[in-house]
Amino acid sequence: MELEGHLVFVDLRMNPRAFRLGACFRLRHGSGFHRCDIWPVSVHANSGASSGSFYKWSPLHLHELLDSLSHGLLCFCVFCVVCFFTMELQKRNGVSLPKILATWLLLLAASAGPAECIRENPSFSEQDEGGGGGGAAEEFRYSAASCRTHTASLADFGGVGDGVTSNTAAFGDAVAHLSQFASDGGGMLFVPAGRWLTGPFNLTSSFTLFLHRDAVILATQNVNEWPVIDPLPSYGRGRDHPGGRYSSLIGGSNLTDVIITGDNGTIDGQGATWWSKFHGNKLKYTRGYLIELMHSDQIFITNLTLLNSPAWNIHPVYSSNIVISGITILAPVHSPNTDGINPDSCSNVRIEDCYIVSGDDCVAIKSGWDEYGIAYGMPSQHILVRRLVCVSPTSAVIALGSEMSGGIRDVRAEDITAVNSESGVRIKTAIGRGAYVRDVFVRRMTLDTMKWVFWMTGNYKSHPDDKYDPNAIPVVDGISYSDVTAVNVTMAARLEGIPGAPFTGVCISNVTVALRKARKLPWYCTDVEGVSSGVTPVTCASLADQGTDNGGSGLCPFPTDPAPMEDVQLQECAYVKTS
Repeated sequence: MELEGHLVFVDLRMNPRAFRLGACFRLRHGSGFHRCDIWPVSVHANSGASSGSFYKWSPLHLHELLDSLSHGLLCFCVFCVVCFFTMELQKRNGVSLPKILATWLLLLAASAGPAECIRENPSFSEQDEGGGGGGAAEEFRYSAASCRTHTASLADFGGVGDGVTSNTAAFGDAVAHLSQFASDGGGMLFVPAGRWLTGPFNLTSSFTLFLHRDAVILATQNVNEWPVIDPLPSYGRGRDHPGGRYSSLIGGSNLTDVIITGDNGTIDGQGATWWSKFHGNKLKYTRGYLIELMHSDQIFITNLTLLNSPAWNIHPVYSSNIVISGITILAPVHSPNTDGINPDSCSNVRIEDCYIVSGDDCVAIKSGWDEYGIAYGMPSQHILVRRLVCVSPTSAVIALGSEMSGGIRDVRAEDITAVNSESGVRIKTAIGRGAYVRDVFVRRMTLDTMKWVFWMTGNYKSHPDDKYDPNAIPVVDGISYSDVTAVNVTMAARLEGIPGAPFTGVCISNVTVALRKARKLPWYCTDVEGVSSGVTPVTCASLADQGTDNGGSGLCPFPTDPAPMEDVQLQECAYVKTS
C-alpha cells in the first residue's frame, strides 16, 4: 500500500460560488486506487498546468461520494496508524516532532514517487493510470442526452491551436467527416487545449462539440470571412440594417440531437472590432451571433464560457426541446446588443444555472417582428428560466419582446438574482406587433441596484419598416410576480399599457422594494389592470390591494405541472484522448 500524494488547493474567483477549499489523498492498494476526500469537493489541477491558472471546484458526483464513503474506514485507519506511531516515537525515544515528520515524508517520497495532481470536475476524470510505453491518456467524462460512438480531435484534421493559424477548414472538414455517422451512433469533435482561430462553421445532426477546459475557439476578426446569409423570415430584414446578415460563428439548420458542451472551455467572439464598426456605421449587414441553431430539435448547450460576442450570444430559433445550462456569458456592460440567451419562436426550453454579464438583456424571449412575425406565426412557449445570475446596467434581467409577433406564452422564471441591472422583468411591445404575451409567472427574485423592478411598455417604437398593421394590437394578459425582494431601487415599477387595450390580469404579491430615495409616486401605472397583495411600497390603484388576508404571497399563481424539459434523462459519457 502506498500514498500517491496529498495536496490542498484554494480557488478564489469572481463568482462566489466558486470559492472552496479542498484536500485529498489517494491510496494505492494493489492495482486500484481509493481516493479519500477531506471535503466533498475536488479542486485538483493538472501537473502540466501553467502557474497562475485558476482551478475550479466541483461537487463530487453521487457515485464518487459513495465510493469515498465506502473506503473511508481504510483512510481513517491509515491516518490513525500514522498518528499512533508518531506519538509513540516522541514519547518513548524523545525524538522531536519535526524529525518524525521529516522521516515520514522521506518514507512517503521513497514509496510514492512523484506526486500526481489531476484536474477533476463533472466532465473531466482522472488520467489513465496504466503504465508502460506510449503517451498518457486522458479520460473526459460529461453528462449528455446522447453519447457518441465515433470521436475525433480537431488536431486530426490539421487544426493548429496557436491563436494565429486559421482553423475554418479544419472545423469544416471535421464536421463533414463526423456527419457520416449520424445514423451510426453519432460523432463527437474534441477541441483540445489551445487557441483555435476560425471563421463561421456549421454543425451536423447527432453531433457533439466538446471543448477542453483550456480550449478557446477564437472568432476571426476578418469581416470578409463571415458569409452573408438571408434575413430570418419572421423578421423580414436584419436587425441592424435592411437586407441580409452575417452568419453566426457556430451555426446549423434542420438538425436533430446537437450538443455543444465541454469542461468549461471558451468561445470568444472578439467582438470589439464589430462593436466599433457598428457604432461607426461601417457595417453593411447585421452582425452575426456566437451560436445560432435554426429549425432544429433536441439542442443541449452546457458548461461553456462565452466571451465578447459581436451581438447576441445564444440564439435558438424555430427550434424545440432545448436545454441551456451552466453557461457563463461575459461582455462589457456597454457593448451593443450583446444579449445573453434569446430563444426565438422556440418551444420547450429550459435555461438554468447561468451567469451573465451583458450589454443588453440577459435573457430575451422573442418570436418575430411585426407583419413578418405575424405571417410566420410561430410562438415562443413553454419556457423555464431558473437560477439565473445577471448583471445588465442598461437592460433587463428577463425581457419578453419587443419582437413578439408570433406570440409568447407559458413562461416561468424562478430563483433569479440580479445586481446593477435596469429592470428585473420587462415586457416590450407596440401597436403593429399583434399576437400576445400571456401566462407569465415569476417568483423568488432577489435584486440589488435597479432602475425599475418591473417594466411593461406598449409603446416600444421599433419597426422593421412602415408596412406594419396599425390594427395589430398585442394582448398582454396573465402576468404574475411574487416573492420579490429588491434594494437600492430608483422606482418600483413603470407599467404602461396601450390606451384602449390595457394590459390585464397583472398580479403582484409579496414584494418588498427599498427605494434609493423616497418618491411621491414609487409606482407609475397607466392602462394596466390587476391585483396586488403584501406589496411595499403600496402599488397603484389600478392594481387593487387585496390585503394579506386574501392570499398574501399565494395570491399570484405559479404552475404546479412539470416544468418544460424537466423529464430529460442524461447519460454519463466518456471520451479517452491519447497523446
